[in-house]
This record gives sequence, structure tokens and C-alpha cells, in this order.
Amino acid sequence: MVHRPSSFFHQRTGSELINNYQIPASPDHQIINQVLKIAKSQIGVREATGNNDGRQVEGYLTYTGNKKGEPWCASFVSWVFGQAGFNQPRSAWSPALFPQLRQVKTAKPAVVFGVYFPTKGRIAHVGLVEKQHGDWLYTIEGNTNLAGSREGDGVYRKLRHSRTIKAYANWLTDKKGGSNE
Repeated sequence: MVHRPSSFFHQRTGSELINNYQIPASPDHQIINQVLKIAKSQIGVREATGNNDGRQVEGYLTYTGNKKGEPWCASFVSWVFGQAGFNQPRSAWSPALFPQLRQVKTAKPAVVFGVYFPTKGRIAHVGLVEKQHGDWLYTIEGNTNLAGSREGDGVYRKLRHSRTIKAYANWLTDKKGGSNE
């Protein structure tokens, strides 16, 4: 008796089978995708007058207890996590997004990154890592612009070199804000 492959395999080439195979999503991947989907949905939000204002920007600020006109990069990141069901982070102060228990050494999707500003003597801008390609990070950031300012006018997808990043923090481990790794 000659064994014949089933019609499923018989009608498809090996490359079709490999290219169409999907690894079942783990709970971690679902959370990462949820956080990034929310962040991506905000790309294109702009301030109303260029003074840290506008309906959506004020929503980010309100989420962290801040008022119209205040810097909002950390409020944006906190709001994204809140929309994904996380209790933390919830701060408009960018250094507060990097407690010791949350710090990690490498960039991964949906991890928070911080940029150090020598003139401020601290991390003064934050955003979310979307993905990494070699030494470059694709990021989603609020209160920035195409020039990379920490006082920008909207939510943008950016490309940053990993050398410009001072710290990373992982807030994905649980929805109550417990420790990671």
C-alpha cells in the first residue's frame, strides 16, 4: 500500500506551510499586543494650541492628576497602561516610571524607555518601545515631535538609537503593579 499525504499537505508547498503557521499567542504576547494596540491608536493625536492642551492630551494629564499645560509624556505612557487594565504606572513624573524593581537591561515590545537630559539631571522624557531592529528602536511617544523634542506637540512613532536610552522599565508582569523578573 502506498501512503498518500492528506489533501491538506498535498495541495500546499512546504514554504506555504511554514509561512502560514502561527504560534498560538501566549498570555504575555496578548498583553504586549494590547498595550501596543492602544498606544498605536493614539498616533496622530496633537495638542490643540501647542501648549500641552487639547481634549485627548488633557485626558492623559487628568489620568495622572495633572492639569492642562503640564508636560505629558509620562502621563501618556501611564494612560496607555491604564487603558490596558493596569493600575500602574500612574505618574506624570518621568523618573517615577523607573523604580528599581521594574528596571530591565534590554528593550522589548511595550517596555517603557527613558531618555536622560543632562540639563535636567534626570530622565526627562519617556515612551514605549514598539520593536527593536538591531541598534534601533521603533517607539511610540507622547509630548514629542519629529525633531525629538521632549516638549513636542503630539503622539508620534519615532526611530531612536539604543545609545540614546538611559533606562528601561517593564510594567507588564501583572496588572496590580507587582515586581517583575
